[in-house]
Amino acid sequence: MDKNFELPTLRTVQVMRYVTPLREGGSLPAIAEADDGFLYVLKFRGAGQGAKALIADLIGAEIARAAGLRVPELVFAHLDEAFGRTEADEEIQDLLRASEGLNLGLHFLSGAITYDPAVNIVDDWMASAIVWLDAFLTNVDRTARNTNMLTWNKELWLIDHGASLYFHHSWDNWQEQSEKSFVQIKDHVLLPHATQLDEVDEAMHKMLTADKIKSVVALVPDSWLMNGDSDETAEAKREVYSNFLINRLSHSKLFVNEAKHAGKSLI
Repeated sequence: MDKNFELPTLRTVQVMRYVTPLREGGSLPAIAEADDGFLYVLKFRGAGQGAKALIADLIGAEIARAAGLRVPELVFAHLDEAFGRTEADEEIQDLLRASEGLNLGLHFLSGAITYDPAVNIVDDWMASAIVWLDAFLTNVDRTARNTNMLTWNKELWLIDHGASLYFHHSWDNWQEQSEKSFVQIKDHVLLPHATQLDEVDEAMHKMLTADKIKSVVALVPDSWLMNGDSDETAEAKREVYSNFLINRLSHSKLFVNEAKHAGKSLI
């Protein structure tokens, strides 16, 4: 491992107050206050796709950060068993009870506004980097309908990578799936501006080393990985995630060429 490489870490906070739900899709995220005094967008392990959405969100966000893109700080957010007892809404109470233990928190960017492609300008390098990232992660959820990007302090920030790594929903043939192109990139909101994909591809190969990828995957808690979909150990599952990403990176020309082809069809 590179002696100058620092392993990524996530802080753990205790959730103190449920502030308000964000009723978006089936995941029912919420704004919550933690014991460090900050507000977080909380992603619950007991919602929607369960822990797999949190795994994809964590890996996707930290890979984006390793690639030099802006992502709000992630934290492990702990819910104790008494937290939801005073919640009047039965649906939310059930969600909180199903999410006891570690969840995922995203630092709440107060005053941030949703990225609007008709208003906000993204330079071609950043657009290409984000398109490359989402093709690499197989993230289907960065479209004009739902950009999952925020403008905060005049800078572009990426949020919500929970729809990435969809191979893990079937949890088989990971190697075959890692070597597929990504046809859904045709719907990416930034594709019209992704004119530097070859240059970005070269840069990403230098930034996203195998050590960095493994260190990101190592952040995933055992409790999220042991979700009953197989008899594999948590460490064996981490190895699959790492190998999927490392192998996909080695075949990046497949999804880069798919994105370039999709971009030409927009002209």
